Amino acid sequence: MKDMEIRLAGTVDDSIVDGDGLRFAIFVQGCPRSCPGCQNPETQDFKGGYLTTTTALLAEIEKNPLLTGVTFSGGEPFAQPSPLAELARACHERGLDVWSYTGYTLEYLQHRHDPDTDTLLAELDVLVDGDYREDMRDLTLLFRGSSNQRVIDMQKTRKQRRIVLLYNDGADAQSA
Repeated sequence: MKDMEIRLAGTVDDSIVDGDGLRFAIFVQGCPRSCPGCQNPETQDFKGGYLTTTTALLAEIEKNPLLTGVTFSGGEPFAQPSPLAELARACHERGLDVWSYTGYTLEYLQHRHDPDTDTLLAELDVLVDGDYREDMRDLTLLFRGSSNQRVIDMQKTRKQRRIVLLYNDGADAQSA
């Protein structure tokens, strides 16, 4: 794995709320969106948090043999797509699945035509997309806070060339 620097807000080494199974959650530092009611407003400052490396993160992940996956959250993971894609590739090599949260929609990310963004998207098993909207808050939804957000099965989405939801429990499929 190529060792790359990444700015983080923090990690949780045994999360059960950031995706299916037992997960290592990585909270990146920096987000340009400033969504009202943001779950993690302290992660918005691009100069906050701390620097680490993908190699150091992978070493932390490898300490827990019970993990089923890794989740990228934030901040905004797509503000640092290159090191996360590298880490995702290494996680897949170890049999872990990879989820990512983003305030952007999948359609927006695809239309950016950014090679680093495209590489990260290609490595994801699940993408939870869409900004948090307080007026659409719904705590009954799995792995998201508002009904506009979608939990997208990226493997099926790539195969079928259309968005395929992992959970279709009231998600509004509108693009943001």
